[in-house]
Amino acid sequence: MKKFNWILCGFLFAVFASCGYQFEGGGYINKDVARVAVNILDNNSLQTEAGVVFTNALIREIIEKTDTAVVDESHATAVIKGTINAITFSTLSRSTTESVIERRVCAVLDLRLVNKDGETIWSVKDFATDEEYTVSEDNIEDENNIRDAVEKIATRSAEKVISRMLNNF
Repeated sequence: MKKFNWILCGFLFAVFASCGYQFEGGGYINKDVARVAVNILDNNSLQTEAGVVFTNALIREIIEKTDTAVVDESHATAVIKGTINAITFSTLSRSTTESVIERRVCAVLDLRLVNKDGETIWSVKDFATDEEYTVSEDNIEDENNIRDAVEKIATRSAEKVISRMLNNF
């Protein structure tokens, strides 16, 4: 019976090990970039904290999904630099001509990965991500909804950008 259990365990291990399943992520963000610095993104939008929110989302994504270490610029082999070109709002649905129920927030970014020689080794321009949110008549709740939507698009943007870097697109 013990021998059968060992054979069964070995068989199951071989099946699952050879099925091609692998965890998403891993590897360096670009070729041999083992250490990267992330500059706070320039913010050309009216959302005052957006530069910090998007920068923190990028840092989190690099730490969680890659083998690249986030370090101070003096120790980095490359630096991520960028700009939030715009964060815009548009109406999705209304209950009346004067009352908005739902809006879409859209962020547009330019990002570059620059090596120590100042050469751009990866870039993306006009990278857009959007998120819908519910409008509230209460101004404080509406501001919270806007902030949550901006944080979601920051996270989604970081996920997509780091995935592109890993896949070298």
